[in-house]
Amino acid sequence: MKRPNIIFIVADDLGYADLGCYGGRDAVFGPVSPVLDGLAANGLKLTQGYSNSPVCSPTRFAMITARYQYRLRGAAEEPIRSSSRGSTTLGLPTDHPTLPSLLKASGYQTALIGKWHLGYPPSFGPLRSGYDEFFGPMSGGVDYFTHCDSTGAHDLWFGEEDKKEEGYLTDILSKRAVDYVERMAVKQKQEEAPFFLSLHYTAPHWPWETRDDAEKAPLVKDNLFDLAGGNIHVYRRMIHHMDEGIGWIMAALQKHGMADNTLVVFTSDNGGERFSDNWPLVGGKMDLTEGGIRVPWIAHWPAVIAKGGESKQLCMTMDWSATMLDAAGVQADADYPLDGVSLMPVLKDAKHSFRRPLHWRMNHRGQEAMRDGDWKYLKVDGNEYLFNIPADERERANLGKKEPERLAAMRADWAAWNATMPGIPEDATVSLGYSVKDMPQR
Repeated sequence: MKRPNIIFIVADDLGYADLGCYGGRDAVFGPVSPVLDGLAANGLKLTQGYSNSPVCSPTRFAMITARYQYRLRGAAEEPIRSSSRGSTTLGLPTDHPTLPSLLKASGYQTALIGKWHLGYPPSFGPLRSGYDEFFGPMSGGVDYFTHCDSTGAHDLWFGEEDKKEEGYLTDILSKRAVDYVERMAVKQKQEEAPFFLSLHYTAPHWPWETRDDAEKAPLVKDNLFDLAGGNIHVYRRMIHHMDEGIGWIMAALQKHGMADNTLVVFTSDNGGERFSDNWPLVGGKMDLTEGGIRVPWIAHWPAVIAKGGESKQLCMTMDWSATMLDAAGVQADADYPLDGVSLMPVLKDAKHSFRRPLHWRMNHRGQEAMRDGDWKYLKVDGNEYLFNIPADERERANLGKKEPERLAAMRADWAAWNATMPGIPEDATVSLGYSVKDMPQR
């Protein structure tokens, strides 16, 4: 079989239960995510998958390197701020091997359409880290119509050139992705040239704007957190716009006979924000409780993945990057061994499972977490917890006093792992867009 095309679709701040296939409720207009629900029904859905971090740029470091993000200085920012333009340290080092650079070296065409959030030119950028093409914002959040970041600077790029383009950003990114698939279809008729497309939406990240809300842009330009705006109805419509765009892309793959041998993976960079549905999980973005790191993982690849599969295999973002390298038959750079573990055996057989301990840490609130099998160790604000996740997904029944030996063992395991990682730099920053002064604590 020829090497697959790969499309890695990443939503921004999507909650675990925002999609219908993960238990999400219909909106007033109907199903929120019929396209993604269809991909799950015709592919593989994982119910115990995680992000590498509960906040965006750290996860993106792990996603592009297939290694724990803690190994790189830029990932210590929680998250990288728009005000870091011009920094020579807060970004992805251009000499570090990446998922796109390794695929490119093996003959893949590579493109990023959407959010980068791994540092700014001239020191950093997608074209400097393995992508042949780039179209999208460099920062962590932009207005959907003006395409300006939280400092007011225009932030929509074609390559390393600032580019003005009219329209709703989610639709612009979807249409750009369709155009890329169309161009790759022509190229593949002429030569064997598999492609890797990173499609990183900003949806459903704030500001809370649907494609019909252009008049709201001037009202939120001074504070994109949009603290007085939004509701669940706007939020669900934003997800639906993204879902529609994914449908356009899948239609283009079908039209050109490319869908069967294209691995499409969908996820979110972290757990949900203020309007997200994370049921039955507690917490959200910035938290190492389940609601901050448990995310949807959907894989569709008809040539390999059987329809209707569901897996409880533990995994995190960097495992999927390792999986894509494995699917393409590409080896890691020997000087940068992967922390991610390939999930190809699970893609081939949804019943397959293996032990996969997962570790996290956050500067914010001194958080520590580890998941190993059914059990999770968690530390927040100096308080320790032990949970049996299948029995208590809401993390309400602390079993630390009932099972002190297990708690001690998992604490020691986390500490041993943490000792293999660089420490958190003293100048690392934590940026919170709002507090209990703006809304009650969730």
